[in-house]
Amino acid sequence: MRPLSLPINPLTEPERLRQSLLPLSGEPPGPGWNLDEVADVIDPHRMVNAAVLVGLIARPTGAHVLLTRRTDSLQHHAGQVSFPGGRVDPQDRSALDAALREAWEEVAIAPAQVEPLGFLDPYATITGFRVLPLVARLPEDYRAIPNPDEVADAFEVPLAPLLAGDRLVTLSGPYRGRVRSYWEYQVGPHRIWGATAAMLVNLGRRLGAAI
Repeated sequence: MRPLSLPINPLTEPERLRQSLLPLSGEPPGPGWNLDEVADVIDPHRMVNAAVLVGLIARPTGAHVLLTRRTDSLQHHAGQVSFPGGRVDPQDRSALDAALREAWEEVAIAPAQVEPLGFLDPYATITGFRVLPLVARLPEDYRAIPNPDEVADAFEVPLAPLLAGDRLVTLSGPYRGRVRSYWEYQVGPHRIWGATAAMLVNLGRRLGAAI
């Protein structure tokens, strides 16, 4: 696959980026753009709402994205690369508030440091979560401090390679009764797959990548 050239630079053209995302004024409807892939194992009417923070940072080499590696002791998605985030709790006023709260709890990024830009499309996980990804800008001097109870590591990777065709593969494997397809990126030592990879594909498509 050929490398992709994006028509939008997500950090030097923030207004065009906002126009490419779903607005903050209302939470996006629907159970998930990928529901067909998991509809045989989840009930779309009983999904648990969740939110994640897709944090973008301007670096001299271009935009980077913040990712975490979850601790091996967690019940769900142990050891996997993910965005900061989790379920929407009753005290959260919105998915936006949940994403900000989870970022604070997991990596100590204060809400005041986050500039929300817009939402990606809802994503349905095979474990029954309806995830709303909040795309936001983080300041260049932010400092992520992982909560050891949930996060083993917090790190950045350049965004452009994630949206390049030579870094993205489609794989498949048996899971809960049939063979299922999923995306995977390999960036240096980091294996980014499953829901996190799918949300990055969704971001790329909204930025104009032909993936």
